[in-house]
Amino acid sequence: MAGEFEVTGSNAKAPFTLKIHRGEGMVLLAMNWKVGKPPKDFVGFAIEYQEPGNDRFFPLTNRINFPLPDGRVNHKRSSTRVSPIQKFRWVHFPFHAEKLGGFHYRVVPVFMNAGDDLSFGEPQEAVVDLQRETYPRKLNVTFTRGFVLSQAFADTFAEGAPFSKLIPADAAKGLEFKATHPEAATALPWMGFEARQAILDVLDEAIADKNAQVRVVAYELNEPVIVEKLEKLGPRLKAIIDDSDKHHEGTSGESKAAKRLLTSAGPNNVKRQHMGGLQHNKTIVVDGPKARAAVCGSTNLSWRGFFVQNNNAVILRTKPAIKQFLDAFEAYWQHDDVAGFSGTASAKGIPLKLTGIDADVGFSPYTPANARLLTIANDIANNATSSVLYSLAFLDQVKGPFLEAIKKVTRDPKIFVYGIADKTVGGLDVQLPNGNVGAVSPTALAGKVPEPFRSEPKGGSGVRMHHKFVVIDFDKPTARVYLGSYNFSDAADGDNGENLLLFRDRKIAVAYAVEALRIFDHYHFRVKQEDKQAKKQLVLARPPRAAGEKPWWDEDFSKAQKIRDRELFA
Repeated sequence: MAGEFEVTGSNAKAPFTLKIHRGEGMVLLAMNWKVGKPPKDFVGFAIEYQEPGNDRFFPLTNRINFPLPDGRVNHKRSSTRVSPIQKFRWVHFPFHAEKLGGFHYRVVPVFMNAGDDLSFGEPQEAVVDLQRETYPRKLNVTFTRGFVLSQAFADTFAEGAPFSKLIPADAAKGLEFKATHPEAATALPWMGFEARQAILDVLDEAIADKNAQVRVVAYELNEPVIVEKLEKLGPRLKAIIDDSDKHHEGTSGESKAAKRLLTSAGPNNVKRQHMGGLQHNKTIVVDGPKARAAVCGSTNLSWRGFFVQNNNAVILRTKPAIKQFLDAFEAYWQHDDVAGFSGTASAKGIPLKLTGIDADVGFSPYTPANARLLTIANDIANNATSSVLYSLAFLDQVKGPFLEAIKKVTRDPKIFVYGIADKTVGGLDVQLPNGNVGAVSPTALAGKVPEPFRSEPKGGSGVRMHHKFVVIDFDKPTARVYLGSYNFSDAADGDNGENLLLFRDRKIAVAYAVEALRIFDHYHFRVKQEDKQAKKQLVLARPPRAAGEKPWWDEDFSKAQKIRDRELFA
């Protein structure tokens, strides 16, 4: 029923089940056959949805079609009623996910006879709310879209102008760069998705509340709209900006931003620091009589952070939670060194005191006694009972207990594991015999996909997958998710300035699980196509009509990975 974050279809006559998981601006629809296997003439699912306040159902479209009579590829995007989805789950981004009220989904099984005529079976229907805030007035989980390497981007924006006219090639020139792409006004909000808009909203609220104080800790700071809004705050702003490595150079975007903010906020309100390695936080705290918020997560205040990478930002709205971030800012302001900061109260696991949400936050660098990495590794390796889903930048650089914990659960046949990392990780196979999938990487992919897919832009090189989160047992009452700017490394524990949050909450865990799954699917598809370069086109499979032919769904009922996938999510 509407209002819940997981809903199910209830049509007893339908031959399959439907479960819908609420994501952030998206939904995961998962289907499973009720008894045994589908009939051989089953060719997929037609999916339609109805927005709140609308009396019409709109079909989802499919880029992959049945082949034309002469065998050629049909390049049109077609309704799933004529080109059904040949998968048992699907992530959908509604056009107007911000609308209040229930989104009504209808999923119909599609069959094909010997003459290629389609017919439809009993549907499953369910209604799910996608209200913009995860927990209204308390907490909102948001994501960037991170889909430059995607068909959606290629369809909508790639032909308008070169990618270089949309995103600066040089981060150091980010503050001077102006997008001249003819679709920039549409493309940039689309790419930044909910995270960018939520962060801009927080800053606009702070500007409007003339008594609000704002505290910012920034690792990357080269996005001009953000810097312009920070300038409008004048002396109400205090900012700490990283000065590690290239950020220290006078020509860096961070140095240029610091110079501008020193003028607008005053010379005593801007500091540069790097702790023992990096000042890697990406936090904004607003404390005023009307505007109150704390922003944290993995999203850098930069062109790449908003528009190229997969990132998340969490916006907290309650006074106790905001106080923890204010206290952490003051501790960083007073202590530009590991020994000094690690001795403060902020460098410990602190309850966020979100009513009805079990959550902690901690800020590093930690002391060895308060270090979190081993605790998290033990939780993954020894306490997971159902699943581990992760999306981790820089996993290839992580050594020691955390990587060993990931390897252990990946090889455990009792735990379902899907993971994505920015680079290939030694010792983590893409797919193991038990059905688990290790760290799929988008780094080496060239954007080449078979017909009917279009060539994708190669712009935005470098780290694409920038998340840092691990979801444990998303489907259990013990569901939990670790997230923040923290890269699950020794450096994140003992050297860098970082934020690390732990939510023991199923609604939040499910939101991150859906995000992990949609990114995994996006890049896993490309990895599989790289492995099958001889296959130069993709078409929907007709029912088997000759001896030895198998239906499209055969692997979903014969391969361990796909059996477990189908059963877990549906």
